[in-house]
Amino acid sequence: MTLGIGVIGTGMIGQDHIRRITDVLAGGRVVAVADADRSRAETAAEKPSATVHDDAASLIAAPEVDAVLICSWGPAHEEAILPALAAGKPVFCEKPLAPKQDACLRIIDAEVKLGRRLIQVGFMRRYDTAYRALKETLAAGKVGAPLMYHAAHRNASVPADLYTSDMAISDTMVHDIDVARWLLDDEVARVRVMAGRRNSVGGDLRDPIFSVMEMQGGVLATVEISVNIGYGYDIRGEVSGETGTIELAEANPVVLKAGDGFSGRVPADWRERFIDAYDREIAAWIEAASAGGATGPSAWDGYAITAVSDAGLRAAETGEAVEVHLVDRPDIYA
Repeated sequence: MTLGIGVIGTGMIGQDHIRRITDVLAGGRVVAVADADRSRAETAAEKPSATVHDDAASLIAAPEVDAVLICSWGPAHEEAILPALAAGKPVFCEKPLAPKQDACLRIIDAEVKLGRRLIQVGFMRRYDTAYRALKETLAAGKVGAPLMYHAAHRNASVPADLYTSDMAISDTMVHDIDVARWLLDDEVARVRVMAGRRNSVGGDLRDPIFSVMEMQGGVLATVEISVNIGYGYDIRGEVSGETGTIELAEANPVVLKAGDGFSGRVPADWRERFIDAYDREIAAWIEAASAGGATGPSAWDGYAITAVSDAGLRAAETGEAVEVHLVDRPDIYA
């Protein structure tokens, strides 16, 4: 059986997923697309020969659509997810699940009423080979119990007319929040965000920032976000344990040493660094959706990350540590 996929949102990431499903992966076919910009949707629909719909509701209701892939902007996610759940159709939702906690909780309530998971949220680092090796090495006890986790996310640049200071937390750091929770199998108890000397390249942006998350089990997770670093897209991660450390390897297959120096290539952007992770993420979703379910990051993960992000935004404004308060986790997300 080939899974009939409807794609809502045909911007950059939506187009990339359409390419991925059409040209790279097996088991799925894009049969329908929808976007607020109809001409963009029509262009995206050409290669897979998909039907173009005027809105999410008509796409979800189409009988040829077995599962829904949501790549629209965050505030529109809830209005697409809830009808898909009501129709019993599996959902892949790019992050965020929803930008507000109350919307996340309405989505969770709807999924809980179904009694089974149908939603996978797009936090693709869990599918990256290096991050998986980091988690597997930690789980194997090679460095004892984890004591600290240090992360850094560095962009060469961000568009000055689109990127805001809040996005360093709500759009960029959310990946590191997810990794910390997943890697350490724990929730964030409180978060503090500090901003020191500004990078003059970023103008008025609060850049860089440094965050400290205190996990419920006592591990400290630190995150540096620098979005105008200049030299490339550089992702770092290191666990400091009781008896050693584990660090993400560089993306380069080799480090060249010649003359009086050494060098290796830094990825240019997120697509280059994580293209394989995106492939594995969507492949896992197609497999689970074809069986009528969901795997990977859940609606609960989406909610918890939004809650931590909200606390981080308050911490950035106040300079104080802010507690993270979560509702009780429903059993289907255990």
